Formats: sequence, C-alpha cells, structure tokens
Amino acid sequence: MKTKFNKIVREDNFLSLAGNLIIAILGIGGFAILARSLSLDIFGQWVLFIAAGSFVEMFRFGITNTGLIRFLSGADEVSRIKLIGSNALIGLGATVMIAIILISCNIIFHQAIHNSGYEAFFTWYPLLAFLNLPWNNALVVLQADRKYGKILALKAINSGAFFIVLVVNFFFFKMTLTQLVWAMLIINAITSLVSIIAGWDGLKFIRKASAVTNSTLLHFGKYTTFTLIGTNLLRSADTLIISLSPLGNAAVALYSIPLKLTELQQIPLRSFAATAFPKMSKASLQGKVAEVKALFYSYAGALTYLFIFISLFTFVFADVFVLLLAGKQYLQADPVTGFNAVSIVRVFSIYGLLLPIDRMTGIGLDSINKPNINALKVLFMVIANIAGDLIAIFIFKSLILVAVSSIIFTIIGIWMGMYFLNKELTLQYSEIFYSGIKFYKSIFNKITGNRYAGISKA
Repeated sequence: MKTKFNKIVREDNFLSLAGNLIIAILGIGGFAILARSLSLDIFGQWVLFIAAGSFVEMFRFGITNTGLIRFLSGADEVSRIKLIGSNALIGLGATVMIAIILISCNIIFHQAIHNSGYEAFFTWYPLLAFLNLPWNNALVVLQADRKYGKILALKAINSGAFFIVLVVNFFFFKMTLTQLVWAMLIINAITSLVSIIAGWDGLKFIRKASAVTNSTLLHFGKYTTFTLIGTNLLRSADTLIISLSPLGNAAVALYSIPLKLTELQQIPLRSFAATAFPKMSKASLQGKVAEVKALFYSYAGALTYLFIFISLFTFVFADVFVLLLAGKQYLQADPVTGFNAVSIVRVFSIYGLLLPIDRMTGIGLDSINKPNINALKVLFMVIANIAGDLIAIFIFKSLILVAVSSIIFTIIGIWMGMYFLNKELTLQYSEIFYSGIKFYKSIFNKITGNRYAGISKA
C-alpha cells in the first residue's frame, strides 16, 4: 500500500496539483493579510500593481513560453540547447523593450501616473522585470521537462519567503507600499539567483541561439502571445475598467476579493493543464492523433467532474470564504460602493463550471499547432468581455453584472473552441464525460490495488 501511495505522490498530475495548491494557499493567505494590513485605497493600489505586472508578464513570457514547451517536447539535445538559448535571448530583449517603454511613460506622463493608482507599477516594475526573468525562464524549461518537483521548489522559495515577510509585517511592522514592493524585489532576486546557480534558467545558452530557433519560437509565439495576453485580459479587464470608472479604487479592492477566491477554482485547472500540454504536444509531434484525442477527453472530463464539486462547494460556503479571506466587514454591502462580495463569489462559482472545457480546447488547439485559431477564439472572448464590462459598469453601475459577463464570454469560448477542435480531430462530445469517469476509476484502482476489479472478475 505504501509503495502504491508513493507512486501516486510522484505522479506528474499529483506533483503539479500539490505545487499549485501550496502556492495558491500562500498567495491567498498573503492576500488576506494584506487586506487586513492596508487601507482600502492602498490595498487597491497593490492590486493594480500586481494586476498590471501580471498583464505585462503575459507579453514578456507569452512570446516564447508555449512554443518552447511544445518544441522541447520532441527536440534532440542540439536543438534543445538552441531553443532554450533562443527563449532566454528573446525574453531578455522583450524585458529591455518593456522597461524602456514604462520608464519613458513615467517620465513623460509623471504627474498623471502619480495621481492614478498605477504609480507603484510604473516606478518599480521595470526593475522587477529584470530580477524575475531568470527564474521565470527556469519555470518554463522545467515544465517542458516535466520536472514538477523543481518547479515546486522555485515557487516555494518565491511565494514562501514573501508570505513570511507579510506575516512578520502584520504582527511586528507596518511597512509602506513601497517597502512591500522592495521586499518583493529582493525575494525575486534571490529566487533568480537560485535558478542561475542550479543551471535551470538557460541564460548560459544565449550564445547558442540560432536564427532558425529564434524564428520558430517567434512564429509560434506571435499567436500564443496574443492568446496569453487575451487570457490575462479576460481576468484583468474587469479590474482595469473598474479602476478607470467613477467607482474608483474602493471598488477595485472589493471586487478583487471574489476574484482572488476564483483562484481556488483554478488551482486544479492550472495543474492539470501544465501536465496535459507537454503530453498532447509530444503526441501531436509524433503524429499520434488518437492519443491527442484520448488525452483531451481524459483531462477535460476529469476536470469537469471536479469543478462541479468545487463550484457547488464555493457557492454554498461563499460567505465563509469571504470571511476567512478579508474579514467580516466584507460580508455586508460596502457602504462606499454599495456592493456585496458574497454575491459576486456565487456568480463566479457558476463561471467556474465552464472553465475546464474552455481551457482544454485552448490547450488542444495549441498542441496540434493551431495557435492562430486559439488566438481567434480568445479575441472573440476578449471583445465580449470588454463589451460586457463597459455595459455593466457605465450603464448599470453593477459589479454583479461584471461577473455575469464572465459567464457569457466563457460560453462563447467553449462553443468556438469545440467547433474548431472538432474540425481538426473529429471529436465525440459524450466521450469527455465517459473518459472523466474512467480517470477517477483508474485513480481508485491504483489506491485500492485493484482489489475490487479483481473480485468482480472472479
């Protein structure tokens, strides 16, 4: 029994899920501490700093990350070194370009930025971008190699150290927003140093980059960059539009609470996606269409059943989650904005039901080398989301309807994703649900040592 348990613990999906679960717990715990440590306005500025940084990083790493994972899956050693070198070179070039743009904007529009909630982002993100580049490069190489234990180690250093800073600050200090950003800068520098010393980052292979591998990653990346930016916009457009509306930073802070709780729903989604994409890409590169379909069915089905449980749990215990994350003051309607975080959480729990198949169609399209179609799918979703947000905020002045727009654009994404993927793979939709059941039966048999399967055969 112990041997079977150890085998399951070392399995890719388990390691990826465990890693993302630990990191998410640290992230949500840190968020909860900050919500209690900072005033509503300062907390809103912190949310904007993180949201804007996440958006820019989608551009920085979206250029090469998805392509690198796909092409490393079937590369020989010589091509592997060239691809890793190209990834490091393109990432460094993108970082330099972004830093120049942000610094220039901060100089030219200094007063406008100073009066907005984005001052911390324009001031400190250019430095953060260079400090977190090596360890983010390491993450994508390790994912392509399916080294989920090492990925967990790097993320634990980064997220764990910052969480400790937040806990110590909550009990003993009262750091300013700038001091918190400096703590983040130092921790990112340490994490990158670890990845460089371990040789995981690939910076030493920059000179091995070739015109061919540069072109390969950039050609694939011109679509996946848009897809990743669009995917980030689907999450951050709400925050951005609210911040630019008359509702202001207080509404940003309030909306960020249910938005943060949706990360609980996305823990297994990110974990399974991280293992599914390299497997599906490798099968596609080897021409094994049947295996690509089988992997799609299995992952989409397993996640759908899991999310039914997660969404139901989130809906029923929405008030408990809000209480644990932000405190009892957020259980009632906010007197400044008039909105209720609990109600928004319940809308997002319904949205969560739709996420698995939407995400897996995107992964499926990328894995069969159709990133252009995936980008088109995301484009329509972004248009629907922004239109819905603008109507919800500026016409109805409702945060609840902003959350409802998330449901609408995801339904559009599922329809488009399944339509285009079916044209390439000829799918049987019912097989998604049958394969999901088979997935959990397989796990059950591993845990029980096939005892019940054996009895039934006897």
